[in-house]
Amino acid sequence: MLEHAAATALKQRLPLVGVLRSSGADIVEGFAALHGWGRAARALTACSGVVPTVLIVDGPAVSGPALLLGIADHVVMTESAYAFVSGPTMVAEFTGVVIDNDELGGAASHSRYSGSASLVTATVAEAIEIAELLLAYFPQHNDEEPPLWATDDDIERLTPEAGELIPASSNGSYDVRAVIRALADDGDLLELRPRWATNVVTACITVGGMPVGVVANQPLALAGTLDIPASQKAARFVSTCDAFNLPIITLVDTPGFYPGKDLEWRGMIRHGAQLVFAYGRSTVPRICVILRKSYGGAHIVMDSKNMGNDLCIAWPCAELAVMGAGQAAAILQRRATDDERAAFEADYTQRLLNPYVAAERGLIDAVIEPAETRRIVGHALAMLVDKREHLQARPHDNTPL
Repeated sequence: MLEHAAATALKQRLPLVGVLRSSGADIVEGFAALHGWGRAARALTACSGVVPTVLIVDGPAVSGPALLLGIADHVVMTESAYAFVSGPTMVAEFTGVVIDNDELGGAASHSRYSGSASLVTATVAEAIEIAELLLAYFPQHNDEEPPLWATDDDIERLTPEAGELIPASSNGSYDVRAVIRALADDGDLLELRPRWATNVVTACITVGGMPVGVVANQPLALAGTLDIPASQKAARFVSTCDAFNLPIITLVDTPGFYPGKDLEWRGMIRHGAQLVFAYGRSTVPRICVILRKSYGGAHIVMDSKNMGNDLCIAWPCAELAVMGAGQAAAILQRRATDDERAAFEADYTQRLLNPYVAAERGLIDAVIEPAETRRIVGHALAMLVDKREHLQARPHDNTPL
């Protein structure tokens, strides 16, 4: 049935929504059951990037069916649902760890630890409603533009409250979702994967009635640094927006990549490359707004001007540099006295940690007041609505995994 639904959705160019409850291949049916799930996986893969796909899990999704969750664009799980490739019995037999269904693969686990669940609801009815809301941001297929939303929120509305959120101290934290709400029509946003990789926020909003995707560093978690889960979360979201013609707004406030031996050994290079690759290949309108910190390699990864965005703007409090003053002093003034180091940091901050140096060199397009952000972003989106890029013919790219 799932294979037929996916094939029909692809043929008719309609979004696919499926409700999944399956304990896996039927042992009685033998190998034929595995063949069926393989055909369903192939049909769902054919839909990828052509029509939006949403799977709602209400109950078990075990073994083969669980892998389908990784193919779908979005997964909504009810609180009673669970999904895993190998169940508690196999885990206990092979590892000796006794664990139940909910802890191993419950909705809470997938929303917080694996990132497999985009959203979690209490009931199936709520899951269907949230799927409808989610699909309202996307076109029916990849040859259409996203549908315009009706709104009375004036695109000329000023947003001074956005700038007021930034603490006086460069090390202070704030909730970047409040900035997103200030820019969005009527303050509405739909955040995806809100409990996983919380150091980056991915959300759908509208600006002037135009659906857009937002990627933002979250200073409340790990100071907004990028690690492996954050890179994967943002890369997947950027790729989804690009596939279905949603413009992307990137809000930058990050001191860099989270340092650590464990992260490096687990493949920070490969996974960090997923995000820069996703931005580098995207052809939708892209606007980057540097709110505060934008340091080092993370500056490049978060859709910098050289990555090919269409507009790169910064607030006056923005800090663009290879690294912060303290880190620079630790390297360049490691033999200096405390007074000499303090003087170096003050001079470094005054001369280099401001957006005007980058603006003079063409690395950002303009320095704007926070109150002007919604107006400038909205007009830029309207101007870029007919943006098209010629893509070189090739079977597919070779994205880092």
